[in-house]
Amino acid sequence: MYDIHAGRLKTTDMILDDRIIRNTLFEAVEETMRYIISHLKVAYEISDETVRTTTQRTEIFEYPLDALRELVLNAIIHRKYNSPVDIQIKIFDNKITIFNPGSLYGNITIADLNRDDYQASARNKLIVEAFYLTGDIEKYGTGYQRIRKAVDTYPTMKFNYREAQDGYFAELTYELQKNKQNETEEICEADNLIIKNIKKGQEKDKERARKGQGKGKEIIELIAENKHISMNDLSRLIGVSIKSIRTEINKLKQKGILTRIGPDKGGYWKIIS
Repeated sequence: MYDIHAGRLKTTDMILDDRIIRNTLFEAVEETMRYIISHLKVAYEISDETVRTTTQRTEIFEYPLDALRELVLNAIIHRKYNSPVDIQIKIFDNKITIFNPGSLYGNITIADLNRDDYQASARNKLIVEAFYLTGDIEKYGTGYQRIRKAVDTYPTMKFNYREAQDGYFAELTYELQKNKQNETEEICEADNLIIKNIKKGQEKDKERARKGQGKGKEIIELIAENKHISMNDLSRLIGVSIKSIRTEINKLKQKGILTRIGPDKGGYWKIIS
């Protein structure tokens, strides 16, 4: 078979490690996966239950291994074998890209791959049959469904793919590395808590606004006692927000009951009627 060119890169022009993988089809898959895994970051989760019952820890790989294996299989099985171009796998700090020669085969389009009901089409039918018989794949085109489900368990990870330069390009990238098995659920719980707090804050704002309504009489009484009184003092004495005080004062001004003489500092209130 043709070579698989894999590497660990810091940037597009800074190569930290480089490997040419040349083997039988089945061994190439395993060797490629071993190489990729050797360059992945791993988080370890030790729960309270684990500490009580065993010394084992849960390994959480930087990327979902099932998704990576599916992408490697796709590249090897569906590549265009009359092309001299190698399969290229690049491992960056927070991104993995896989390029294989040969665009999508048959009538399949990128739009089709976005759905879960597309009909599979194979360029290399004998290779597909071989991997099917070993149980590595199935023939119904559900590979991308499995990849998407695996990626969904990684909260900030994105799965991108496109046709490029007479070939096919797939990419897994993320912003924050997953470090807990149930991180998706925890993030959902955190989001729900944030939403609840926002709603509580909104209810408090509404309550303060309701309290501020109809406070015009108290404002006038306090101004009658002290025409230099500030909005902060009005807010403190009446027990409502400055926003509510400002709203009520604007209403009094519009009704022609109250006006302001001079600036905020140094000026004073004048009751018109």
